[in-house]
Amino acid sequence: MTFKGNILSAAHYAAARALLADPLTNKGTAFSEAERDRYHLHGLLPPHVGTLESQIARRRRVMEAMGSDFQRYAFLRELQDSNEVLFHALVQSDLPRMLPLVYTPTVGEGCERFSEIWRRPRGLFLSWPNRDHMADILDDTAFDRVKVIVVSDGERILGLGDQGAGGMGIPIGKLALYTACAGIHPSEVLPILLDVGTDNEARREDPLYVGWRAPRVRGADYDAFVEQFVTLVAKRFPHALLQWEDFAGKNAYDLLGRYRHRLLSFNDDIQGTAATTVGTLLAAIRRSGAALADQRVVLFGAGAAGSGVAEMLVQALMAEGLSQSEARARLWAVDREGLILTEMAQRPEGLPPQQVALARAREGGMADKMDLLATVRHVRPTVLIGASGQKGAFDEAVVRAMAEQVERPVIFPLSNPISRAEAHPADLLAWSEGRAIVGTGSPFGVAGVTQVNNVYIFPGVGLGALACGAREVSDGMFMAAARCLGQLGGDGEGLLPPIESLRDVALAIAIAVADQAQSEGLAMARPEHYTPEAIAARMWQPNYR
Repeated sequence: MTFKGNILSAAHYAAARALLADPLTNKGTAFSEAERDRYHLHGLLPPHVGTLESQIARRRRVMEAMGSDFQRYAFLRELQDSNEVLFHALVQSDLPRMLPLVYTPTVGEGCERFSEIWRRPRGLFLSWPNRDHMADILDDTAFDRVKVIVVSDGERILGLGDQGAGGMGIPIGKLALYTACAGIHPSEVLPILLDVGTDNEARREDPLYVGWRAPRVRGADYDAFVEQFVTLVAKRFPHALLQWEDFAGKNAYDLLGRYRHRLLSFNDDIQGTAATTVGTLLAAIRRSGAALADQRVVLFGAGAAGSGVAEMLVQALMAEGLSQSEARARLWAVDREGLILTEMAQRPEGLPPQQVALARAREGGMADKMDLLATVRHVRPTVLIGASGQKGAFDEAVVRAMAEQVERPVIFPLSNPISRAEAHPADLLAWSEGRAIVGTGSPFGVAGVTQVNNVYIFPGVGLGALACGAREVSDGMFMAAARCLGQLGGDGEGLLPPIESLRDVALAIAIAVADQAQSEGLAMARPEHYTPEAIAARMWQPNYR
């Protein structure tokens, strides 16, 4: 069809509506008069021509008038699905305010209620019933620019357990942080949910549930499904980074070990949490005036996150000159059955593989069952780290027993969301007479308390690995990230740089990671591609074209 006087063809109308419907091209009221003429947008938009700044102010006013953070989370998700530039510009305009709404702690409720607020497609649901179509699904040309993939199977969402398809909220949220902090372009990220069912009956029986309504596929079938996925990703996205996220403990370790050398990938729950925790601990110890080698560390929770922290601590201690046995002698791991002892490996059920190296021989003076309080009294730890998902586990008796023996106890209740935190930081400060150095997994808004959030690590690791063309993400690269974070310093009260400077943090860590990859012979790109200036130039800023 062609123009007939002032009448536009159906094709022009369709093109105009497509432009407004695509979140990567939609500018809303910020389309100029010339653009409205060119793309035939008059009438589809109100006559006011706005700016990105005025749009941020408008969305901010609406958002702040809402009655709950979950409503704000849903509002931001809708905005992301309608206008990517505006969404990311709003997030970056006030990172301290926006990050808790985009990710932890609000994303926990977002995952639990994901089916209520699902509106438009974002990312991919690769489900068990459609496994034979996986290659066709991934072959969509819309994904040709993808550089970062975050994938979950929804089984261990934060401390909330199995959320099935609702776990998609985690990859979406993580990738929003990749853009906000590392400047990865929105067209270059892809959230994926491996929907192999859910064992959460409440989700399966919910009439609004959007996932596959079946118990979880496990065993050999599950392994074959993931193998199919990895094989296709390696073929379709040979230069992309894949981040494993919120898989249950055994699967998390198995998948990391199986695939970390086959494609550029890492597990944020294991490696990202470890690097963030160790980096923050290095900063805390520097503040306390002690040496890392002199610390006695109790880890409460020895799943994927806790075990990952333990292994990186061992490596950090060995770098201080300790032998492996000396390093492990400074760690005590407590799980649901108490202090992990070597004798537990002799039981029929044994110990999970990641806990075997954490087990200690029984010592004189130990009770039959060493719960957390008994362990604290026996060990007199200088550092207490929680990755258990057990709300209130760091109670007054535990904290006072620790503070009686240590002048500046370091206490990190890291479990997310807030409803699963081992303690409230205000209580920790009160029970220690204000002497504790406190770091939390979620933001509590307590002065002097640092949020030990993986957002300080994973965006920079991903950016650095991509910039240098790394063949794999090594333990040394994560240690370099941890040491870089520990040296960046806080703002006087906190142990880490303020949230406002997360893009600077990501750049610094990316440089450290790329340098480490080069030293290990893992960097495939030419050195001029990952100088500090070249990495900074890769970081996208949300501005309208």
